[in-house]
Amino acid sequence: MEELLKNIRIQVSDQLFNQDPDSKLLGKKIVRHSIDLIEEIGFEAFTFKKLGEKIGSPESTIYRYFRNKKQLLMYLTSWYWTWLECRLVFFTNNIVSPQERLSRAITVVTQSINHHSEYTYINEVKLNKIIISESFKAFLNKEADEANKLGYYQVYNRIVERISDMVLEVSPKFQYPHTLVSTVIEGAHFQKFFSNNIPLLTDVGKDETKLVNFFTTMVFRMIKNDDEK
Repeated sequence: MEELLKNIRIQVSDQLFNQDPDSKLLGKKIVRHSIDLIEEIGFEAFTFKKLGEKIGSPESTIYRYFRNKKQLLMYLTSWYWTWLECRLVFFTNNIVSPQERLSRAITVVTQSINHHSEYTYINEVKLNKIIISESFKAFLNKEADEANKLGYYQVYNRIVERISDMVLEVSPKFQYPHTLVSTVIEGAHFQKFFSNNIPLLTDVGKDETKLVNFFTTMVFRMIKNDDEK
């Protein structure tokens, strides 16, 4: 399955860059090292000046690709969700049972990424850590409504829609599929952050199986309880 994913080129909306970084070696270098630097020092401390020093290029070079660091974060976030959507499609394709398909989908969006595929210049393990700790800064801000209208969150919306459809396959009358799915995705991010930084706020610790089992159990119990009403 992972071998098939290697042949897919992740395409990000051209609204999220000035020049496609995937089209040039320098652009790829900027993206690769921006992930390293954000993962190392955090988004607040990250600047294009520091990135330029890290890659040995003038700060002005980076601005040819991204207007500012917020757009860069949006690009990284969108790349991640597009990549995750590909995984979601592959791991749920040709599964006959709606319950099994939904269970696999929950696993895909709640498990941590522990293996970096060497076929891409983007380190998915480090990017996953950035998504957990930093990506809400690309969503929870005053410009979110306008950004949504411009389609910046299109892939994230699509993932929620895909899994919501799976929920409705299992339970056609369930009233809150989108609420449930978005809560699972963001809840998994919070639990992973808590396990690494504020462990008293979670019971799953660093046990990947517990986290996946918790959200899988939560989803199916909510669906079942709604069916029994």
